[in-house]
Amino acid sequence: MSEDQYLTGQFLIAMPAMDDPNFDRTVTYVCEHNDEGALGIIINRPIDMSLAEILAQMDLQIPDPALAEQLVLQGGPVQPERGFVIHDDGGAGFSATLDVQDGIKVTTSRDILEALASGNGPQRAVIALGYAGWGAGQLEAEMAANSWLTVPATPDIIFSVPFERRWEAAARLIGIDINALSSEAGHA
Repeated sequence: MSEDQYLTGQFLIAMPAMDDPNFDRTVTYVCEHNDEGALGIIINRPIDMSLAEILAQMDLQIPDPALAEQLVLQGGPVQPERGFVIHDDGGAGFSATLDVQDGIKVTTSRDILEALASGNGPQRAVIALGYAGWGAGQLEAEMAANSWLTVPATPDIIFSVPFERRWEAAARLIGIDINALSSEAGHA
């Protein structure tokens, strides 16, 4: 594939016919996609855990009550114990950060959680446990099978739209009412 055919920085919007319960009605932010495979983080599946609970496990306290109560997301079925922070450009440089697209980064190192706890982190951040991964050619095969819609990701949907509205909001970016689509997929 050529560089412009990769989906880094795109949303994968699960089609209504998606039969994998891990991805039913999900929006996945593609953080990396190349000839070796892809890595994405589901951005609309909150779990019953707050950022304060994650930080407490790391012996960190968070004084900002709104940030403390922020829900953590189930980022995907792979390595559910591994943490990911999708964030804006704010905060100091962190030791394990991937620049995904202008204004959106993903960090996996403890230092970003320490910065968030101390009030020195990025202004906007979403915390997820686990990720979605695809081997070489796997995502391309799923695209060919009409499992996903794609659209360039927007910070607004990642950071501002309520979790329960992200699936519909992402589809609206390409002018689609996802709830009106049939669950039957086909090829013309």
